Amino acid sequence: MDFVSHAERASALVNAPLETSAALREHVADRAWLHPRITERDAPALARFQRRLRPVFDHADAGLPTESVGTLNSLLHTHRITPMIVAADGDRWQLHVADRAASVADLLVAESLMGLSVLVCDHGPDRLGVCAADGCANTYIDLSPNRSRRYCSERCASRANVAAYRARRRTRERG
Repeated sequence: MDFVSHAERASALVNAPLETSAALREHVADRAWLHPRITERDAPALARFQRRLRPVFDHADAGLPTESVGTLNSLLHTHRITPMIVAADGDRWQLHVADRAASVADLLVAESLMGLSVLVCDHGPDRLGVCAADGCANTYIDLSPNRSRRYCSERCASRANVAAYRARRRTRERG
C-alpha cells in the first residue's frame, strides 16, 4: 500500500465537491472498479467526513501539530480501520486497508485516515497544508525536500507569483 498516495487522496477528498453520486464517481474516475459499489448514501457520508477531516489540515497549516494530530486521532477513534497484510510481489508483504468496508465511503475514509496517519508519523504533521493563494482554500500534501510548498497546484503558485510581480511593478512605478 502506498500510504503517501492515500494521504494525497485524502487531501483531494477534502477539496472535492461531493454533493452527488455523480460527483463521487468523477472523484474516483481513476478507480472504475468502485463505480458499481457507489450508493446514494456515499456522497453525503463523505461530505460529512470532509468537514471533520478539514481541521487536520487547517491545524497543521496554522502550526498547531498537537491539534492536528488530536483531530486525526479523534477520527481514527470514530472510524475503525481494519488493516490487513497481503502478499505483494513474490516474497514481499504489504499493509492494506481491508476491502471488507461496508461502503465506498467507508473504504475512502479508511484509506484517507491510514494514509494521513502513516504520513504524519513518518514525516510530521507539518507536511499537511492549505493553499496560500488568495481565494483558494484547497489542501495539499507537501513532499518537497525542504518543506517549502505553499500552494495546492502550479496554477495557484503561478497566479500568486504573477500577482506579486504586478504589485511590485506598481510600487516601483509609483515610487
